[in-house]
Amino acid sequence: MTGWQTLFYKEVLRFWKVSFQTVAAPVLTAVLYLLIFGHVLEDHVKVYDSVSYTAFLVPGLVMMSVLQNAFANSSSSLIQSKIMGNLVFILLTPLSHWAWFVAYVGSSVVRGLVVGLGVFIVTLAFARPEFAAPVWIVVFALLGAALLATLGLIAGLWADKFDQLAAFQNFIIVPMTFLSGVFYSIQSLPKFWQAASHLNPFFYMIDGFRYGFFGQSDTSPWLSLGIVGVAWLAVSAFAVHLLRSGYKIRH
Repeated sequence: MTGWQTLFYKEVLRFWKVSFQTVAAPVLTAVLYLLIFGHVLEDHVKVYDSVSYTAFLVPGLVMMSVLQNAFANSSSSLIQSKIMGNLVFILLTPLSHWAWFVAYVGSSVVRGLVVGLGVFIVTLAFARPEFAAPVWIVVFALLGAALLATLGLIAGLWADKFDQLAAFQNFIIVPMTFLSGVFYSIQSLPKFWQAASHLNPFFYMIDGFRYGFFGQSDTSPWLSLGIVGVAWLAVSAFAVHLLRSGYKIRH
């Protein structure tokens, strides 16, 4: 294997060796959300015609799991390596900054998709969403996972300890995820909060992904694709710059 493939394999193996914690636990968490929200709101919330609230909730939970776990994988891997001191062994290799980027982001995308698939399979026992536009499902799952994996890479480079990483996740990633329309359609919000939701890039990932199931969304999937794509290119350029400069890993 080439250098980036070896690092990619090592990162995939890292989370797969503890899959009960990194895969099974997030799946269980998503199912608990489905049971609680689906049971409480099923008869009280109507989003799309002919679509039950539980069915509406499933794509949101799947995408939320994809995003959160893609972020967690790259960020936790880097911070653990920095704190334990074994990052030096990767620094001693002749791997380029692009190899680091592809390996860390790629492995995090794999974890996000594996967890998302697990959530979807388990939730089939409660609801069976349609597949109105399967291509959009794949596109937004890959692009969303890549964006959050890249953000996780940036967070892992920036953080010096777990407290800083937890702050990044708890005050940025989690609020933006929960306020992106996972549990509701933004059309049910007051005008001000609808406008505020359109400033959240996570909303476009959730909305575009959900469009692939129902063929209905709160905004155009092409607009969502453009915004998410531009956001990923921007954070990728920044992450590559940090890796090239050796930010907090070589200095």
